[in-house]
Amino acid sequence: MTDRLDKTSQSNPAVNPAVDPAFASPVEARTPEWVKDAVFYQIFPDRFARSETVAKPSNLEPWDTPPTTYGYKGGDLVGIAENIDYLADLGITAIYLNPIFASAANHRYHTHDYFQVDPILGGNAALRKLLDVAHTRGIRVILDGVFNHASRGFYQFNHALENGHASPYLDWFYFSDFPVRAYTDYPNYAAWWNLPALPKFNTSTKAVREFLWSVGRYWLEFGIDGWRLDVPEEINDDEFWREFRRQVKSVNPEAYICGEIWTNASRWLQGDQFDSVMNYLFTRCCLAFFVQDIDFGALDGTGISGWLERVDAKTFQRAILDLLSLYPKEITGAQLNLLNSHDTARYINIARGDESALRLATLFQMSYPGAPCIYYGDEIGLGGGKDPDSRRAFPWDKARWNTSLQSFFKKATDARHDHPALRRGSFDPLYAEGQLFMFGRQDNEEKMVIALNTGNETVTVPALGDSPYLKEDSILLTLMDTGNQDRHIYRILPGGQLENFKVPPRTGMILEVVRIAKD
Repeated sequence: MTDRLDKTSQSNPAVNPAVDPAFASPVEARTPEWVKDAVFYQIFPDRFARSETVAKPSNLEPWDTPPTTYGYKGGDLVGIAENIDYLADLGITAIYLNPIFASAANHRYHTHDYFQVDPILGGNAALRKLLDVAHTRGIRVILDGVFNHASRGFYQFNHALENGHASPYLDWFYFSDFPVRAYTDYPNYAAWWNLPALPKFNTSTKAVREFLWSVGRYWLEFGIDGWRLDVPEEINDDEFWREFRRQVKSVNPEAYICGEIWTNASRWLQGDQFDSVMNYLFTRCCLAFFVQDIDFGALDGTGISGWLERVDAKTFQRAILDLLSLYPKEITGAQLNLLNSHDTARYINIARGDESALRLATLFQMSYPGAPCIYYGDEIGLGGGKDPDSRRAFPWDKARWNTSLQSFFKKATDARHDHPALRRGSFDPLYAEGQLFMFGRQDNEEKMVIALNTGNETVTVPALGDSPYLKEDSILLTLMDTGNQDRHIYRILPGGQLENFKVPPRTGMILEVVRIAKD
């Protein structure tokens, strides 16, 4: 075991109190209340479901073949709406959609038109149907906003491509000379990662700023519930994002703003820009503690690569407490806590197929402060390596589903929904030795205990001493565990001793503290 989880390097900053001081905000942070109780489901729209009611072009890849960099499967937004019951049954209360606007890329991060949903996805009418169906079921929908860069097909850029220095839109981008070289390996304009297909907006231009802010407002007025912001740190202008927040919140004060920041995001979480970020620092912690044999090849080229090694329970506890103190409670409660995404290999692949690692991490995810986010298909064991393999089509043939894993995911989301303490309660470490980590969550109404054994041996839990969770007039009742075992009752003895309480190897459990009525 190592102690490297809470170390930092210049290229891979992590949570470290020595360099990341306690949060100090110039304004009071306020985040949407609904997010603190939400369970998100991330969907890559081309790959989740295809409706027969949406007309499609002819040259589509077969649904069940391996994904390719440029190929389309033909998934659409109506297909999502038609499967809303599946999501509701899984316990999903919010959907995060990867980009949906008109684009010439299957991932749609190359935006052509910010006011039109891609016709292959069903157009604007399909988004209206999805929003209506989802909202009827109490499910919110947030969109992916790509505001740092556009595409070669974006009108203002294409205008400059066709007209050169005579175009009136030259100040929308950063051109160095003319004619515009958009189809070479060395573009003569600023582009994200120097990729010619992704020309970078000049957000110092007033017209560009107002255009992008209007996009943010327009879709909120249309009915979406928030924005996930793609690479927002590339727009190195805090006032741009402050105004974006003001305009978004003016339409819907409960709209969610989540930025894609892979490291310490304190700069953007001062209460005046974003509500949260995609919590990849949480992802790192989960990989380091729950995965026994990390496939580092699956992490290469992502923001999670480097310095990550397996840790013991004490190091994990320290890292988690550091993470919980990195931002104020209001911000932490709105963080988007994910195990994987379209930008990483699947968690199950990073764990080299070890399902126990995914179950342990999911149990922790569902009992940790913030909003858990399931990447589509994780719940049925859908695998995938790095992009594009992590973007496989969802297999609707139930014979291909891991139904035991799916049942576990449902129980985990049910536990989170049924027990407010798992969402909003305090987070109290109880035990951290070897590979066993235990913590409690409590509010004014209930107390919960979570035990996570990531080792290969059964652990008999010793006396835990005086604790508000372990009073002699109470028992611990197993609510659920990662192995679908029978429910157990554990008596609490003097000194915080739990009668015959053993945690099997590679097993996690959620237990409810139940008081025993006295005569």
